[in-house]
Amino acid sequence: MKTRRHAKILELIKEYDIDTQEELLKYLRVNGFDCTQATVSRDIRELRLIKTLASSGKYKYSTGREASQDMSSKFYTLFGDSVIAVECAQNMLVIKCMTGMAQAVCASMDAVNFRGIVGTLAGDDTIFCVCKTHEDAKARQDEFRKLIAIE
Repeated sequence: MKTRRHAKILELIKEYDIDTQEELLKYLRVNGFDCTQATVSRDIRELRLIKTLASSGKYKYSTGREASQDMSSKFYTLFGDSVIAVECAQNMLVIKCMTGMAQAVCASMDAVNFRGIVGTLAGDDTIFCVCKTHEDAKARQDEFRKLIAIE
């Protein structure tokens, strides 16, 4: 029951801007979960939910892993301003940045959660990006090169 309730909570906070435990409790009850406020409080702690600013300007529960529109915008700006070159090597990308910028670009790239990227590693001026397949790496290379106006 707890696993199903946790799954429903994650589904609800993704679908609705829920900002209080009482509101979450109401949604759970409407969906057939008869629980108490103390249970909801414990679930929030166990799921490690946090409150983030919603586009409406009010706070809402979140897992903190969602890529917000704001982070996406920051990524594209940072990437365009900091990256010098993007090269594909099999299922990997090597992204060359201005000195000292690789970690910031890499962190923003991780926050956006690009499909097909398995993991990243940043140094001072270079990012290694491991993709699932060569096709994923090539697609990301093409996309990233457009951001720095390299065709």
